Amino acid sequence: MRIDTEELIIKYKDDLFRIAFHVCQNKEDSDDAVQETFIQYHTSIVEFQDEIHIKAWLIRVVINKAKDLRRSGLRRFYIPLEEYMETLEFETPETKNIFYEVMKLPERYRMVIHLFYYEEYSIHEIAGLLKLSESNVKVRLSRGRKMLKKIIQEVLS
Repeated sequence: MRIDTEELIIKYKDDLFRIAFHVCQNKEDSDDAVQETFIQYHTSIVEFQDEIHIKAWLIRVVINKAKDLRRSGLRRFYIPLEEYMETLEFETPETKNIFYEVMKLPERYRMVIHLFYYEEYSIHEIAGLLKLSESNVKVRLSRGRKMLKKIIQEVLS
């Protein structure tokens, strides 16, 4: 199964951007990772079982592209998180604060929390996307939650 690239761009570009931003932490590299992901999809000859597998493939590729950009010498300067936050829209001040705190977590926890809570992937699916064991995903989720809980308690007190 193949879906037209333009249709996928319309449907998934924002999701892929958020995932790439969790890795790159700057807009330009995140945009590049998303663009390169769609180029790779468009030029690949891979046949997929269904749209769920296409989305999982896109997420895996965008994570790898973002990591490659982060490691490369062509990496762009970081935009302060506070400045980037001003460009985003949130439903409530609480969701903005939680997103801000999630973005401050180390990448290993930030990525699993994003995939679990924002993208609603199961632990099994996250393990496949990140090439980790399910127990490792559970540990990262647990540690990330503990870090967030501690930060939120400090803010509230």
